[in-house]
Amino acid sequence: MDDKRLNDLLRWSIENSENGKTDSPSAAAAAPASNLTPEVMAALMGGPSEADLMRASMEIITAADVTLENKLIAFDNLEQLIESLDNANNMANLGLWTPLLAQLAHDEPQIRTMAAWCVGTAVQNNEKTQERLLAAGGIRPLVALATSEGEPETARRKAVYALSSAIRNYQPALDAAVEELAAAGHAAEKVDATDMEAVDTIITPLREKAKGTSA
Repeated sequence: MDDKRLNDLLRWSIENSENGKTDSPSAAAAAPASNLTPEVMAALMGGPSEADLMRASMEIITAADVTLENKLIAFDNLEQLIESLDNANNMANLGLWTPLLAQLAHDEPQIRTMAAWCVGTAVQNNEKTQERLLAAGGIRPLVALATSEGEPETARRKAVYALSSAIRNYQPALDAAVEELAAAGHAAEKVDATDMEAVDTIITPLREKAKGTSA
């Protein structure tokens, strides 16, 4: 347990110990509120923190001896965890971006689909993670997945979703996406990333091209 969580846990123990000695109801009511966070509670109860669960999910996803079914379950768990802004922001600290983006090129289409879904969830309305995705080189594989005619529709649509989340309100990612799309033979103009209708002129054609594709 790191020092902060240990200190919080000790503080909580002291506060509750002192509160237990208070005889006066009014004094008890005036006792300071607990600073116990979910992670500290998990440590107190002996359970894993959400960061631990995120790491464990990625270990399952990247393990060679795990069934596809269990990998997909791990992906589903990870996606739910990173719906939290704090957890999404913590992905960089946990070293999860590189292994997640690597799954976009996995041999199994369902893995590629889930990886794109997780990317889209992580970067939605979050400039910090949009920046991390761009820095990690995530725009190129998303464009490749979104534009590949041999890719199943579900995977392509999730990649388009991830691109849409990555470029809205974040100009550097939009500019990078336009350049990658042009290189892939899909002409698109650089527009204002804060103009949602303008961004749709990039995303809607990709979404339409993904419909009805199969592999």
